[in-house]
Amino acid sequence: MAATGASFLISGRVQGVSFRAYTRAKAVRLGLVGQVRNLPTGQVEALAWGEETSLEAFRQWLSQGSPGSQVTGIQDSPWQPANPLSSFEVVF
Repeated sequence: MAATGASFLISGRVQGVSFRAYTRAKAVRLGLVGQVRNLPTGQVEALAWGEETSLEAFRQWLSQGSPGSQVTGIQDSPWQPANPLSSFEVVF
């Protein structure tokens, strides 16, 4: 299977609830590379690259969120990294 990527914009109560740490852990378990970061808008952005089935499982997990979070919306669009990636990181 070919690798593909997606950019996810997650809305709701997703900051201050360890959402990024849980997101990174889930991405690593799914074999994805990329990054997750808080946005000044109160949303979280996750950029992920990997197998299509893993990306779909990641999207489903993001729509449910981590313990303590409350996801009210998720938008996704295609994404391709400008440089090769080797891990999934939390960006501060």
